[in-house]
Amino acid sequence: MTGSPALPRGPWAMATAAGKDATFALHRAREEGLDIRWALNVFEGESGLVRFHGTPRSLVHAHARALGLEPVFGETDPGRGPDDPDRVDFEEALRECLYRLREAGACGVLFGNLHLEEIRDWYASRVHGAGLVAHEPLWGIPPAEIARGVGEAGFRALVISVNLELGDPSWLGRHLDPELVSAFEAAGIDPAGEHGEYHTFVHDGPGFHSPVPFRVSGHAEREGHRFLLLDPDELAPSP
Repeated sequence: MTGSPALPRGPWAMATAAGKDATFALHRAREEGLDIRWALNVFEGESGLVRFHGTPRSLVHAHARALGLEPVFGETDPGRGPDDPDRVDFEEALRECLYRLREAGACGVLFGNLHLEEIRDWYASRVHGAGLVAHEPLWGIPPAEIARGVGEAGFRALVISVNLELGDPSWLGRHLDPELVSAFEAAGIDPAGEHGEYHTFVHDGPGFHSPVPFRVSGHAEREGHRFLLLDPDELAPSP
């Protein structure tokens, strides 16, 4: 945007759950010459998964490494209840990660948000509070353009989670392609799933040193979502 202050060149961290938006944002930011070195995420301490996505920590770690990023991960701890002094909620775990990034020399954090201002502003306030810069490489781009652009750029984005109230469980296990994006539009949802209609795991594409090997071991339902159960698999090719 004309008149916007120039972004620092880095080094940056990328907030990522190994899904399409963060991966595409990383791709776009690197094309613009930004130096991104770290992958940031906070996992559920009890399960070791990304909440609502269902992606296990091991695969987010492998995804980050395949893209040349150093993981900086945290996790929540429910403790024995809300009054337990050892309880760690999401915001506290995120804050600790942000301070670790600042101490490592990061200038800021990139996010893959598209148009939800409340989500963008919540994260930006925490990032700024830690003395870092927040930046959204995909902000304002139409969701359908992002959903189609991921596949057109060559990324392999597998649908691994569907909100059963908002989406269709038949989408599970399909890779993002023009036919699937058209199905999203026909269903009347945000094509990029910005309201949590679906989530993806990106296991190959531009910038990957090699594909992330994994296997699908089954299905599960939690908190109104149906998930693919994913496991790392160093011997088998990715689906």
